Amino acid sequence: MSRSLSPLSRISFSDSLDTQHRRPPNVVLVLTDDQGYGDLGCHGNKYIKTPYLDNFYQESSRFTNFYSCPLCSPTRASLLTGRYNYRTGVIDTWVGLAMMRSEEITIAEKLKEAGYKTGIFGKWHLGDHYPLRPIDQGFDESLIHKGAGIGGRTNPPDNHYYDPILYHNETPKKFYGYCTDIFFQAAIQFIEKHAKEPFFVYIPTNVPHVPLEIKEKEVLPYLKMGLDEITAKHYAMLTNLDQNFGRLLSKLDELDLSTNTIVIFTSDNGPAYRDLRYNAGLREGKGSVYDGGIKVPFFIRWPKKIIGGKDIDRIAHFIDVFPTLIDLCDISDSKDLSLDGISLAPLLLAKKVNWPDRYLFFQQSRPDPNGVDRPRLFVHCAVRSQNYKIVMTSRDPKKRQTEAIGLEQTELYDMLRDPGETLNIARSHPHLVRKMRLAYEKWFNNVTQNLSPVSIYLGSPLENPVILTNQDLYGPGAVAAYVSWGRLSRDPQAEPEGFGVWHVKTTRAGRYKITLRFGPLSGGREVPLKEGIAVFKLGKVYREEKIKEGSPRVSFFIELPQTEGALETYFTGQRKDGAKVTPFFVDIEFIE
Repeated sequence: MSRSLSPLSRISFSDSLDTQHRRPPNVVLVLTDDQGYGDLGCHGNKYIKTPYLDNFYQESSRFTNFYSCPLCSPTRASLLTGRYNYRTGVIDTWVGLAMMRSEEITIAEKLKEAGYKTGIFGKWHLGDHYPLRPIDQGFDESLIHKGAGIGGRTNPPDNHYYDPILYHNETPKKFYGYCTDIFFQAAIQFIEKHAKEPFFVYIPTNVPHVPLEIKEKEVLPYLKMGLDEITAKHYAMLTNLDQNFGRLLSKLDELDLSTNTIVIFTSDNGPAYRDLRYNAGLREGKGSVYDGGIKVPFFIRWPKKIIGGKDIDRIAHFIDVFPTLIDLCDISDSKDLSLDGISLAPLLLAKKVNWPDRYLFFQQSRPDPNGVDRPRLFVHCAVRSQNYKIVMTSRDPKKRQTEAIGLEQTELYDMLRDPGETLNIARSHPHLVRKMRLAYEKWFNNVTQNLSPVSIYLGSPLENPVILTNQDLYGPGAVAAYVSWGRLSRDPQAEPEGFGVWHVKTTRAGRYKITLRFGPLSGGREVPLKEGIAVFKLGKVYREEKIKEGSPRVSFFIELPQTEGALETYFTGQRKDGAKVTPFFVDIEFIE
């Protein structure tokens, strides 16, 4: 690694009169996946080795009370749009609830309109199909994996963190090396290519999210410290990321771009395996509305205008990133945007400002066993002001997604004196609890007004064929189908489960080829079907096809009109009890 770990003095200011410093600032945003607040040396972790990030911390302004959503897709939607995730169509991370509406305006679209070159390198997780992809939402260049992870069902089978198949501008391509190295190298090449024009580089990594794939030699130093294997792998993945972050900053130095580049480092939510890892005294972790699940690091550096080496204690959220960047980059014609966030620029630029208190809202809603996939009032939610926080969540982890919390069960914490949320003071401040609950209820009713399903487009020349997966299957049986796919892919003799629908829109009337299947398995094999009937239904179109015993798929041609609605397709004969089950993969190709 060539980059020095010396302080800000290493940055060259000799180019301050150069024309590139009279142009708008470049923006580089690095977002990690499941990195907890405590997964950094600069936050007191005595085991993890993150020297480049620790030094960047020293150079940056740090928001010490910065918040995410409890899970990743909602955070990503809020980050890119400046709006609470429910408004964007994103409710969860799977079963049709992780797709962001195409009409949402992203920060990439606004910067692109202003003349920026825009690129994403890593994890998108806001929709795999047109018109929901990064290249549809403002990114000039896209190098991503599909779905929630490199090894997920929306990616090719047998895909791993080493030598993965990734999608470059939506074309699958084999890459060689470790995924984090690949993403950062592609980002660096993008910066080199566009060094003479403003650029927005978004690097949402898939580490340290499971699976914990990292070479043993990288893990060994942490095992020698006496750490358990899971923690050691997390830390090894983050040390690799730290080294890549150092490479990125070195390239900015080399190209004389550091002074006028806004660099942001943050994470999407709290840590998984929270009981094993240091988390700076915060309560719980990923998926929780306690601070261990939603308080994340947020460091921002812009040597040209932002004074480094300072803490900012005002509460902030990912909804604030969009308006902040619009402000810092001086983007015009943005007053008509309907944003929930506010610009943090006055705090960053050390302007004297009257900063009023406000509320931030959090909720993590997953489909319950009965298939209810809408957010529910007073279920697993929280409200934070500058000094206080109420938490409304069941004490029984199994009921967190179903139990509405009443006034007397609501917890209240003094976040200045008790950042670990250990002492519930609700009984001594009932008026404050009522006030914050009423604010939450008003917010909930406002942001959940439009929760209609997000459509996947079929027949568009911009994506043809379309392969539907149970990542986007929704309805009462979607969760069972999602879980069943993993079991079936390991054991083709297992009985499949689950019945759901996809919400689709046919962009062209005409002849389509439909293929229904359970596969693929490891090694490219597919699950053989049993004798039965395959059913396809979209609006008034209905078709039945016989299933040939042992065949891995059912294919047929069908005429479809221009329409929008729930696509219902299922197999019979695959279970002993005769229940309908949804194919886990549906290939749809417009023919003519």
